[in-house]
Amino acid sequence: QVQLLESGGGSVQAGGSLSLSCVASGDIYSSLTMAWFRQAPGKEREAVASIDSIEPTYADSAKDRFTISKDDAKNILYLQMNNLKPEDTAIYYCAARHGVAPSPLDEDNYNNWGQGTQVTVSS
Repeated sequence: QVQLLESGGGSVQAGGSLSLSCVASGDIYSSLTMAWFRQAPGKEREAVASIDSIEPTYADSAKDRFTISKDDAKNILYLQMNNLKPEDTAIYYCAARHGVAPSPLDEDNYNNWGQGTQVTVSS
């Protein structure tokens, strides 16, 4: 199993920025594909972005505002969020799997999840 610990959530006004981090530890025996998902109150969990050893993939809601990156040496995943909007308010979850994900924005592709970190954007 891979343990994931998110940090960096908080409250910000619309137009502001936040940076999330996720540290992976445990049974890491090959390259990880890692991703951020989020779940707003009363809504289903949705993908934000993912990254493997080749390239990032973004959901439409994250394009041009969010940047995902990964430090493979330290097994840390990042999400830089700019120009935040109230609709970005959600619990943000880190997810990971070994190897390449066939559908990187599909949560069924991931078998390791963090506990989540709250992001609140006020108008």
